[in-house]
Amino acid sequence: MGSALETLRRDFGGDIVEPGAAEYESASRTVLASGSPAHVLRPESVADVRAAVGFAVAAGLALSVRGGGHGFAGFGTNDGGVVIDLGRLADVQVVDKERHLVRIGGGATWGRVAAALAPHGLAISSGDTRSVGVGGLTLTGGIGWKVRKYGLALDSLVAAEVVTADGEVVSASAAENPDLFWAIRGGGGNFGIVTAFHFAAHPTTDVFHGRIAFPAPAAAGVLRGWADHLRTAPEELTSVVNLANPFAGGPEAPVDVLVTFDGDDPALATRAIDPIRRLGTVIDDDVALRPYADTLVEGITPPPGIRFAPRSAFVDPEHVPDVVRILAEVAASERSPLISVRSVGGAVSRVPDDATAYAHRRAELMFVTTVAGPQPVVEAARPGLAAIWERLAPHVSGAYANFLAAATAEDVAAIYPARTRERLAAVKRRYDPGNLFAGNHNIRPA
Repeated sequence: MGSALETLRRDFGGDIVEPGAAEYESASRTVLASGSPAHVLRPESVADVRAAVGFAVAAGLALSVRGGGHGFAGFGTNDGGVVIDLGRLADVQVVDKERHLVRIGGGATWGRVAAALAPHGLAISSGDTRSVGVGGLTLTGGIGWKVRKYGLALDSLVAAEVVTADGEVVSASAAENPDLFWAIRGGGGNFGIVTAFHFAAHPTTDVFHGRIAFPAPAAAGVLRGWADHLRTAPEELTSVVNLANPFAGGPEAPVDVLVTFDGDDPALATRAIDPIRRLGTVIDDDVALRPYADTLVEGITPPPGIRFAPRSAFVDPEHVPDVVRILAEVAASERSPLISVRSVGGAVSRVPDDATAYAHRRAELMFVTTVAGPQPVVEAARPGLAAIWERLAPHVSGAYANFLAAATAEDVAAIYPARTRERLAAVKRRYDPGNLFAGNHNIRPA
């Protein structure tokens, strides 16, 4: 350890934050998890990332990589190990205006990206939260407000710069290391540290975005009609339904339908959104033309001791009626979790199943149940949640890695079907045979 640390101090140009430092408390935790790492390293360059990886290997310490730090499972920190915080590698550059190619540092957040691209009239299909990291979201999917028209965030990725477990810097694209390029599009942080992403952005206008609310008793009809409409709606329309929001009354909370129409034509937007307005008695409607960057919301930093426990799954078209019926019934019950149902399909489903490691292309919906509170509250809710998911089990499949609170073997099996997992394990064996990058939904080397 001594010689490895001496080498690090000599070769590392960023900050090394250790226990006892004034900034250690904030540096050691993520947005949603706390930890007590031995070293938090803040690289200023790719060379620093290489030095940090070399130190973790030489010292034999567990390694965590942090982008935005929003992972529910707390992958961005650990106890006693090394954290590489990429926050200073956050530049956003339009490198080819004609082809809309954008280079984004591995530590950038989506709010920074949206703000940087707005003056160029460009956007990238991403998530829906400003402070979420580009890396964590992209490497496992990226379902946001442009998903039905432009696909997942990872579908816009054309290349990446990756520091591997042996400290080498490699390029991953369709032409260079295509196996690695396939794997990082859905396989998470299992294969190295992405220090730069190259995306193909798209031209964007302002978009129609906002909330349409209905009374809680209308949940069943609204959810059923919403799902039916999204099946045939133009792909410019992406939407999310939130039920039983515990901060707005739980089972008595309004049914919130959030919509984004990707375009600035009011007639086309009205034609796409009005069928949702006709699903019931509208009690609030703030849909308006807004800059795309303004659709991204601020992330929530919970008070100390508060945990979020999400669980997610996908719904294929034939099971949508059963799932929306069950979710509406659950939302009306006294101890319902927060339920969020997201429309996918569209551009996502046009990508071949095996083109990327994201394996849920045929799904029409993705939904999440979330319980939040102190640990005793979360634990007390587990039996009820288990009963809900037992009802849903015959009608759902898989899991979306960005909305899971744990990283058990069962979680990994849900994210990656067997054939995908086998292929990922082979790529893992090539690029990380010692499983250095294990702080994730881990794929063990074949």
